[in-house]
Amino acid sequence: MEPVAQTHTPAAAVVSRLAPTPSGYLHIGNAVNFVLTWLLTRRVVPGRAGGVLHLRIDDLDRTRLRPAYLENIFRVIDWLGIDYDHGPSGPDDFLRRHSQLLHLPEYNAILRRLAQRPGLVRASTRSRTNVAEAVVPLETPGVAWRAHVPAGTTISFNDAWQGRINVPLDALMPDFVVRKKDGVAAYQVASVVDDLRLGTTLVVRGLDLQPSTAAQLWLAAQLSETAAFNAARIQLFHHPLLTDAAGQKLSKSQQLPLDAGVMAQAQGKQAVFQAVAKLLQLPDAAAETIETLRQSFDQYLPPEAATAPPS
Repeated sequence: MEPVAQTHTPAAAVVSRLAPTPSGYLHIGNAVNFVLTWLLTRRVVPGRAGGVLHLRIDDLDRTRLRPAYLENIFRVIDWLGIDYDHGPSGPDDFLRRHSQLLHLPEYNAILRRLAQRPGLVRASTRSRTNVAEAVVPLETPGVAWRAHVPAGTTISFNDAWQGRINVPLDALMPDFVVRKKDGVAAYQVASVVDDLRLGTTLVVRGLDLQPSTAAQLWLAAQLSETAAFNAARIQLFHHPLLTDAAGQKLSKSQQLPLDAGVMAQAQGKQAVFQAVAKLLQLPDAAAETIETLRQSFDQYLPPEAATAPPS
């Protein structure tokens, strides 16, 4: 089997992506991630070409997808005043030409290869409502496939924001799902395959997704076809999370009003820019517009730290 095909880009270019899920209206945390990704990708420094930004919408969870949620992604991007180089122009274009469903053969090929590795993948009947588990043949209909993470597995990588990270994957995600009960590839597999196809070299995620990053690094290392997804080739950037007044992580289901999301913020998009400026330790004046934020980011961040915030 050939390695996953990659999009060709200039050797010096940073390649990143916005990767929302249309499972609810985007909240301020999603918008902050969008702006951080855009700033880090668009920054031009000596010896490096300007970055390439993809819009990659993760839509394999069809049970939660709603047309309004899909449309909201494009509205928020436009509202923030950011842009991207490759990807769908709108909901209809996405469904016709960019849906993850169009890449099921690629995901399935990787799933078959994982299943060929002795002891790596097992079929499980366990569910959220039934914790009792029976291990059955992989070809059994209606069961999930889980990756078996050996005891003692710790994934170490350099995080551009957090420093050197050691994730005890065997404790945090010992048997994560790689194929769902409906037979469709799960997030960890699809994300690795998609990032390889796009030629991603910079991944910007919230701090809560560090275990998922570790799971993807471990999973990708199991096959030669996906081994290029690794911390030596891809810079990993996990930013702190935004919290509510009670200190709880913001989520799509918690935000009010539920039918508007981040665009209903009382301070408008300045609330997003202010949050980004605070995370990056930029002056308050930087949050006036997306352009002042970008200019301040370029001014205060030295070229040698082009993909890390000021300390």
